[in-house]
Amino acid sequence: MSYKVGVIGAAGYAGAELVRLLVQHPDFELSVITSNADAGTPLAEVYPAFKGSSDIEFTTHDDPAVKDCDLVFLAVPHTAALAQAPGLLEAGVTVCDLSADYRLADPEVYEHWYGTKHTSPELLATRSFGLPELFPDDIARAHDLREAGKPALVACAGCYPTATSLASAPAIRAGWSQGLVVVDAKSGVTGAGKGCNAKTHFCNADEDVQAYKVGCHRHTPEIEQILGKLGEVVFTPHLIPMKRGLLSTVYLQLTDEAADMSIEDMLGCYLDFYDGRPFVQVLPVGEQPRTASVVGTNVCQVGLAKNERTHTLICTGAIDNLCKGAAGQAVQCANLVFGLAEAAGLPRVGMPV
Repeated sequence: MSYKVGVIGAAGYAGAELVRLLVQHPDFELSVITSNADAGTPLAEVYPAFKGSSDIEFTTHDDPAVKDCDLVFLAVPHTAALAQAPGLLEAGVTVCDLSADYRLADPEVYEHWYGTKHTSPELLATRSFGLPELFPDDIARAHDLREAGKPALVACAGCYPTATSLASAPAIRAGWSQGLVVVDAKSGVTGAGKGCNAKTHFCNADEDVQAYKVGCHRHTPEIEQILGKLGEVVFTPHLIPMKRGLLSTVYLQLTDEAADMSIEDMLGCYLDFYDGRPFVQVLPVGEQPRTASVVGTNVCQVGLAKNERTHTLICTGAIDNLCKGAAGQAVQCANLVFGLAEAAGLPRVGMPV
C-alpha cells in the first residue's frame, strides 16, 4: 500500500532533499510539491538532478490537492507552518513539520526567541517531537493517533539540536555531567536556506569560518529542552565554507563518580543506549566523526573522548544537515508514524570520496 504525500516548500534546499528521498521511497507516492515562486514549472527545470526521475510540477502553497494527501511535509520557514498546519490537521492530514513552529513545548519560550505570537498553542499539547532515537514514545503516540484514524503532528528536531543531542544525551541522561553544557558547532551554508545574503554569498563564505548569533541562536532553547538543561547550555554555531554537513562538539564537566569511568565503559553505555537504532553509529575509541562520512545519508556518527586532566567528556556528532538534520529525519519520523520500516527509503551509506 502506498500513501499520497505532499511537500509544501519543495523548492528550498530541505524541500528538494525531501523530494530526492520521496521519489525513491517504496511506500510514499509524491503527489504534490508546492512553491509559489515556481508554480507551473517542472521540478526538473528547477533542479536538473531530477531529470528522468519525476515529471511532477510545482503548484502554489494553497493548492487544495495537499488536503487530499495522507501526509504532508512542511519545509517552510518558521511562522509559515503556523499558517499551514492547523488547516491540514483539520482536513485529516498527518503533518511532519520541519520548521521550528511546534518544537518548543512552551509557547512563551517560542515567542521570546522567535519574536512572533504562537497562533495555535493548543497543538503543542498533542504534537510529537521528532527525534526518534531520544523520544520514541512521542513517535509511538503519533503512530497510535494515526492508527485510530486521527491525524498526527510531528515537530521534527532542528539540525544543530539533532547532532548536539544525539552526541551528548546518553551521558546527560546517565547523570555523568554537572554544570554548563558547552556546544561548539559548525554547519555548511545550506543550513542558512536557499535565499542568499551577504553572509552566505560565495565571495564572503568561501575560504572563511565565522561564528554567528553568538549567545543568542534560536536553537539554544530547543537543545536545552531536549537535554533537560534549561538555562545551562552555551551554544555557539559557526558557518563553514562547504555545502552540506554539520559537526557539533559538546563539552561536559564530569561528576566525580563519572570521572572515574573509563572511556571504554562510557562507549559501552552509548552502544547500549543506541542499540537497535539504525541511524546512529557510535565510533570506537580513538575515532572521531567526519562530516564527509555522513553527507547524503540519514546517519549520525557519534564519538567520545575524555580529558582526564580536566575531567571533561568531549562528545562529537556529525550529520548531514539537510538529511538527518531536516528531510531525512522527517521521513524517518513519517516511516514510524505510518507503521513502515524505520529505514525505508533512507540512505545509510555515504559517498566514500
